[in-house]
Amino acid sequence: MIGRRGFLLGSAAVAGGLAVGYRVLTAPLPNPVEPDEGEAALNPYVLVTREGVTVIAPRAEMGQGVQTTLAALVAEEMDLDWSEVRAVHGPASLAYANSRIIALGLPFADYRESWVQELAEGAMELGARLMAMQLTGGSTSTADAFERMRRAGAAARVMLVEAAARRWDLPAARLRTEAGAVLAPDGARLSYPDLAEAAAALEAPRDPPLKPRAAWRLLGRSLPRLDMADKVTGQAEFATDVRLDGALFATVRTNPHLGAPMLRFDAAEAERMPDVVRVLDIGNGIAVVARTTWAAMQAAERVEVDWADAPYPSDTDAIFAGIAAAFDAPTQMALRDDGDVDAALADPRALRAEYRAPYLAHTTMEPMTASALYSDSRLILWAGTQSPTRTRESAAEVAGLAPEAVEIVTTYLGGGFGRRAEFDFTDQAARIAVAMPGTPIKMTWRREEDVRHDWYRPGAIARLVGLPGPRGPEALKADIAAPSIAATQIVRQAGMAPPGPDKFLVEGCFDQPYAIPAFRVQGHVANVAVPIGFWRSVGHSHNTFFTECFLDELAHAGGQDPVAMRLGLMRDEHAASARVLRTVAEMSGWGTPLPDGVARGVAFCFSYGSPTAQVVQVRQTDRGLRVERIWCAIDVGIALDPRNIEAQIQSGIIYGLSATIMGQITFAGGRVEQSNFHDCEVLRMDQCPAIETRILESGESPGGVGEPGTPPVAPALANAVFALTGRRIRQLPLVRELAFA
Repeated sequence: MIGRRGFLLGSAAVAGGLAVGYRVLTAPLPNPVEPDEGEAALNPYVLVTREGVTVIAPRAEMGQGVQTTLAALVAEEMDLDWSEVRAVHGPASLAYANSRIIALGLPFADYRESWVQELAEGAMELGARLMAMQLTGGSTSTADAFERMRRAGAAARVMLVEAAARRWDLPAARLRTEAGAVLAPDGARLSYPDLAEAAAALEAPRDPPLKPRAAWRLLGRSLPRLDMADKVTGQAEFATDVRLDGALFATVRTNPHLGAPMLRFDAAEAERMPDVVRVLDIGNGIAVVARTTWAAMQAAERVEVDWADAPYPSDTDAIFAGIAAAFDAPTQMALRDDGDVDAALADPRALRAEYRAPYLAHTTMEPMTASALYSDSRLILWAGTQSPTRTRESAAEVAGLAPEAVEIVTTYLGGGFGRRAEFDFTDQAARIAVAMPGTPIKMTWRREEDVRHDWYRPGAIARLVGLPGPRGPEALKADIAAPSIAATQIVRQAGMAPPGPDKFLVEGCFDQPYAIPAFRVQGHVANVAVPIGFWRSVGHSHNTFFTECFLDELAHAGGQDPVAMRLGLMRDEHAASARVLRTVAEMSGWGTPLPDGVARGVAFCFSYGSPTAQVVQVRQTDRGLRVERIWCAIDVGIALDPRNIEAQIQSGIIYGLSATIMGQITFAGGRVEQSNFHDCEVLRMDQCPAIETRILESGESPGGVGEPGTPPVAPALANAVFALTGRRIRQLPLVRELAFA
């Protein structure tokens, strides 16, 4: 049976479906915003209240500052004073579908722009909108909104000016806007709130004119974050902060053998504990409802449970043996196959290496939390979610309701990184609420449940063969084996995987701007049933480690400088990438003499439309290796908010550095061994290096920012370790073989 999402996406891929899809994509969307008395929703993104303008943001705010940037897109076109702008997350709605998100899975090297790629991306954008994928992820939020939200602001401005023109009986062309008001030639002034009701009755223009870049007042500047004051003063509401009158509190305990069911449980002891209200069967585990969260967590440990065995090998070595077995399977896919690779690599000078990357947890600062109320055949969910529409659909299925009977209230997210694109925790809250109608429920995971029940970054193995040459590699062959994210997480979100080969399996390798004469990249799908999902920068996060470290090996074998070799490979292939690499070399003083005990390593990655290069400097100390400095250059196309971009790059670097040095998820007896931050560690402040960022602009639209800072960290650090010690470490985390200060 074909699901609704699969049918719609498939229909959009044929000629007739494309025609229908185009009409849907370009047709005016129903406005999901329901204004209160005295307010007016001019379109899905602009709500005018008595106090001013509230921008309805279609993407989740999880610390990346996206709602500030999206609000600025609207505010710029409406000529608003920034001090009067507010932003809130929009409801779950088709109007806020992310048209860019599915195109990430298309099997193209994004730096090579072509009409075929553009056509395919257009078809996938139709599918995303038809499927109502309101998803925050893939560093697509700003790129997706850049035209759309500016047009929303421009359309609102045209409507407000027309309302003023009719009131004054003047031609609209004689009026201008300034600081949230329409001004007449004689200086008369009407504020947007004064005009909103009349403007809302007008027909919105389909193609309003946009400001030229030279006229921007807000975009391109570092603006104060709209969420900052509330977060500093504690007024911001995360899912953990939600307080519902009369609420009971819940936690869950599910099978530590991931993906397996619960066989039986005995809750007699737990049910006798003070403040415990009820113990529920939720299929793969139990939920405890109590009068406090602490009571629920204490009682959950007292429930006797028999668990079914895991559907995957019992320990880490056996799991990786399963991944390695994928190399022997007959099915292969090659997303890059240039030149005669086999002939070139028959040369006895060819180098061979195997690299490995571990499973990784997301470890968001805020554990999984959701509140729910089921009453009168309606369900309300309060949660920090990256995917409101899919969360609504899944919760509706759990509750036996139509999606229209489910309301999602999206709070601030205490970190996401792809974890909160999942809806397992919101399904649990919905299930508990349905079992206790009329009672508000707040469900909170323990940190141990969070670490041991993640949708992990997959473990991966790369086998590489390369032929060094006097001007760079003459041949490179990369075989990468890992479980398929496209066949798991994307299917959970969209109902089907993107058509064609699994790009996520080999991204960060096949799609890099290196003009190697003979270059083949093959992906091998491993059938290992450990739950996996999107982790910050997805396949780039580990494949860049494999590729950039092996390129360093080839440079060393060929007697070449690592920066000069890379520049030679990319100079004629992609000018913007070469510029980024030259910039980071200049920033770091690459090639200048260093003191004894100090070394540098370099790495590059093109991801999410933004070429990014980094240099890492390390120093040997008596207490171990210390990461001293990191330089990063990135070309973001257009820098809409430089300070926010810099913060995101720093965030991505620190997140990647934590994973590189100490991050891993291991298994024993079918269970995850790590449980909390004492054994699933992250970088501390005193371990954080100085980070210098330089932002370049060479485009007409913005590239990704949230994820590109992560991939180059691991190889740049590993290459610096080699430069310092002569040790080539081919397996993460580095703490397995090195001591860090």
